[in-house]
Formats: sequence, structure tokens, C-alpha cells
Amino acid sequence: MKCLIIDDEPLARVLLEKYINRVEGLSLVKSFPNAVEAFSFLQHTPVDLLLLDIQMPQITGLELISSLKQKPRVIFTTAYRDFAYEAYDLDAVDYLLKPISFDRFLRSISKVYQLSQPPAKVPEQPETLNAHNSAYIYLKDGRTMVKVLLHDIIYIESLRDYIRVKTTGKPVVSYQKIGHMENKLPAKQFLRVHRSYIISLEKVTSYTMNHVRLNEFEIPIGRLYKNEALKVLNRNNYLADTV
Repeated sequence: MKCLIIDDEPLARVLLEKYINRVEGLSLVKSFPNAVEAFSFLQHTPVDLLLLDIQMPQITGLELISSLKQKPRVIFTTAYRDFAYEAYDLDAVDYLLKPISFDRFLRSISKVYQLSQPPAKVPEQPETLNAHNSAYIYLKDGRTMVKVLLHDIIYIESLRDYIRVKTTGKPVVSYQKIGHMENKLPAKQFLRVHRSYIISLEKVTSYTMNHVRLNEFEIPIGRLYKNEALKVLNRNNYLADTV
């Protein structure tokens, strides 16, 4: 994986160079003290990964990424917490706060490798055994295909290109979009209530106009999903009252 360091702090560049040299499979192509020089270099030399500071003279790291037509994977390395939202909005893989430990650096590199792998093919529809409680799907967690019973799912949270499936047991993090997951789940059992959340209807314990509670978990109802979500929740409430 070809890496480029862009940071106006000499000590920060030296530290990242040492980290790159310690990891097999990473190679440092070049190191720059500012984003302007890096921009010119990237016009004719593609790389796989940018280790990019944010606050730099002339143009910031955020402005550099916004200006690139072909964007490599990006890990932001900064002393400032305030730009995390903007960084992830530009599809950054990770956001590292200085001083950066080698262990934290390795975890970021691991995320880059995971994103570089094609998503595993999973069954388009949940496999069903004899009983309702035995319906399941397989999800790829890292390099492992994990069997998840639909009955055990509490909610699903979007993490951009990933989803976190909160279950009654161990949560599963899988590389796929939440919209793809929504299409695979049975609509009678699951409901999209927010751009970032799908809930299990059978796990709902209470709800308001703005939130759904699933035991100890409170999930927001998004403005764009409110009408349909409340319609389904109200219908389920009526059915429950008449059983």
C-alpha cells in the first residue's frame, strides 16, 4: 500500500515514517510539509493512502481532499477534535488525535485493509428453518461469516460503509450499506426509522413522536421517516391491543 504523509510538523512526519516502516505491506512514497506541494504531486502520482494533517498553512487537509478528483483512502492525523464531522463527511477512514500511538495507528491501517476487500456475497433473503425464531442471515464480520438469528437483532446502526448489528449477544460489524441490509430484512419484522437506524419491531417497548425505545436503547425517529414509522408503530400497537 503506497502511502503519502502530509503534515507541517517535522516530528509528526518522522513518527509516521517510523510507523509505516514497521508495518509489512506499507511503503512510504513521499512526505510533504504542506498540502500545496502534495496536491501538485498527486496530479501525476497516484497513491493508496494519505496520512493527512488538517491545520496547515495555505490550505488545510480538508480543503486538499475536497479539491482532489481521484481521492485515495485518507486517515486524518491532527491535534484538533473539532473537525471530526467534516473529516468523516469526506469519507475519511479514520481520525487520529495526536500524539498517535503505534497501536492506534495499526487499528487505522486495519480499517483501510478491510475497506480494500470486496464485500462478501451473502444470501439475498434470510434463510428460514422450521420456526420463526430460527430465521437467520449470514454477515461478514472481518474475515468471518457470522450466523445471526433475526430474533436476536435489536437494532442496526449505519457507520457509513459499515453497519453495526446490535443483538442480544455480541454485536456484529459488517461491511455493507444500511440500505442493502434494509432490502434483505423482512418488512413485517424490521422498520427503518432513521437514515442511520433500523429497528426490530418485536423489541419495541415504547415510543414517542421522536424516539423509539427498545428496552434500555433509545433510537431517534428521523424527520424523513417519521410518517411511515409512526404509521407502522401505531398499527402494531392496535394489533397488540386486539390480540
